[in-house]
Amino acid sequence: MTVFVLIHGAYQGGWIWKPVAERLAAQGHVVVTPTLDGCAERKPQVRPGITTESHADEIAGLLFYQDLKDVVLVGTSTGGMVLTRTAELARERISRVVLADALALLDGEALPDIVKRPTAVDTELTSGPSQQDFETRLFAGLEPAMRRWAVERCTPHPIAVMRQPVRLERFWDQAWNASVIWCKRSTNPPQAHQRRAADRLKARWHELDTGHYPMLSEPEALARLIAQG
Repeated sequence: MTVFVLIHGAYQGGWIWKPVAERLAAQGHVVVTPTLDGCAERKPQVRPGITTESHADEIAGLLFYQDLKDVVLVGTSTGGMVLTRTAELARERISRVVLADALALLDGEALPDIVKRPTAVDTELTSGPSQQDFETRLFAGLEPAMRRWAVERCTPHPIAVMRQPVRLERFWDQAWNASVIWCKRSTNPPQAHQRRAADRLKARWHELDTGHYPMLSEPEALARLIAQG
């Protein structure tokens, strides 16, 4: 039995991991899919001050208060930014890290340094694509029923996460048991960015012939890669 903590990306919530979580749980594993502050069902809590670092503090606190140890920490998209900071904060509780088509920024980098978003609907507190952009670009490769299910659940993301540089003082200087899963049909994060993370971490490299949401398009294959490392 392994403990998996799956960290979602921007515009998402713990809901997006449902197809993967069900498969891992069916194998007898413990699977935790937290929704980050200000996202999905927690969108009424959105406010100034929600950052990558506050999200990571939250996940590190979850590991402590739930007494989770030997955790496999999995992050996708901007969840990779939260993963690296969480791993730095809770080093003694992490056995392995998995970056699933994820952003893994260096200290002082910000998301716009890596990803150029074609469209964004910004408010004072949040940022996210338009409804049309979700349907015709981000989720265009999903089966119609799955696309509808996902679009109905997407929410704008706390804006500081999308703009502010990350703070990572120790993560990249430490040795990690790590793997990187690159989705070949995904434009962002770029392959070069994910290769950089794999090289720096000396991580195992896996490829999936799918888009940026493998937990929805290829949940069986993604669950297998997450489980095997």
